Amino acid sequence: MPIPDDVTGEEIDKDVRQELQSLPKGLADDVSRNLVMVARLIDEEPEEAYGYSRVALRLASRVAAVREAAGFAAYATQRYSEALAEFRASRRMTGGVELWPVMADCERGLGRPERALAMAGEPETQKLDKAGQVEMRLVAAGARRDMGQLDAAIVTLQSPELASSSVQPWTARLRYAYADALLAAGREAEAREWFAKALEADKDGATDASDRLAEIDGVEFVDAMDAEDVTDVTDVKDTDGASAAPVADAGDDDAPATTDGEADDRDA
Repeated sequence: MPIPDDVTGEEIDKDVRQELQSLPKGLADDVSRNLVMVARLIDEEPEEAYGYSRVALRLASRVAAVREAAGFAAYATQRYSEALAEFRASRRMTGGVELWPVMADCERGLGRPERALAMAGEPETQKLDKAGQVEMRLVAAGARRDMGQLDAAIVTLQSPELASSSVQPWTARLRYAYADALLAAGREAEAREWFAKALEADKDGATDASDRLAEIDGVEFVDAMDAEDVTDVTDVKDTDGASAAPVADAGDDDAPATTDGEADDRDA
């Protein structure tokens, strides 16, 4: 697969480059450049990222970082069985537990939420760092929802991390998942409160909390291109020649602003 000239391979994490030092230099460079393309494309063009991951895998299947990258590319394209196999291979090579939550989420993707829940109770979960434990909680709550256990999903998400006022990288997604579970349970007022809290913490647009708030509030946003077609509503005539009524504003001063974003993890 073609790789742009500006991709040198030096862009990858230094720990990954260190892993690749076991390979001949030319081969290591080829693998690293393909891994850079995986990282560049996985969010916007996951199928292309998957293609580059397969090239890297053919070149260096015995490198844990390559197996991990291949796993994430497969996961991004919903090839959950393949992703799980790659994550397991990487874990066998490193002995680490960092991939435990995403491995559990693959079980969800394969229609086995009970296995994901079982993994949440395994000793590996206790070895995760704080971010990993929050991720595991999100996966477990998602598994509960897969099984139709909404109240249990809500309880699963109730945690010190959810109650904390400090904003961490996981805060927006955790609050969003809690709000979504509340809404699914018919607790709209509480859901609105937590979508607002998620939006407050979502500095990078990781969720669509603003859209969910607008939906709850009944706010409709007019597409900018459509709005340009209405330059002067006083000149718009109906079919009988009378002036048409002015177009109503999309919202008042209290209407929430929109941001881009989406919840993860297949989103618990």
